[in-house]
Amino acid sequence: MIINETKNRVWHGAVKLADNFLRRFRGLMLVSNVNYSLVFVLPVESRLNASIHMFFMLSDIDVIWLDSTKRVVDFKRAKRWKVYSPKKPAKYIIEGPAGLIKALQIEEGDLISWEITEDKKKSIPVGVPISGKVSFEKTNSIVMVENVTEALAEDV
Repeated sequence: MIINETKNRVWHGAVKLADNFLRRFRGLMLVSNVNYSLVFVLPVESRLNASIHMFFMLSDIDVIWLDSTKRVVDFKRAKRWKVYSPKKPAKYIIEGPAGLIKALQIEEGDLISWEITEDKKKSIPVGVPISGKVSFEKTNSIVMVENVTEALAEDV
């Protein structure tokens, strides 16, 4: 979620972090459906480091540049195959779907904050017997439980 603290406006979409070189380099290039926002954390606050290109982008996006205090220094609807640089030095860049700027009613000087959406880790089934009650060995069935206490409480 991204929050415009100045105007008390919230965008409830997913937010990911680009805080290392590879994530910043990849950005949103070749993403066919931009349905989340990406917050870039730059190594230093500057105009040059905060410049972006829209090469290999599959759609236009909204871009918000923030200084080190997370105040908006510039914002634009970025079109494909163009290069953009903020008016003033920036430490953070938020790239998101078209309409993000309007939803947050962004203006220069607004204070912006965000909450990163946690990536759900993929689970891998592992055969582990639990106190003789549940066994994944020599069976053709799968048992789904929320927690170990639940498995121990039931006759499975």
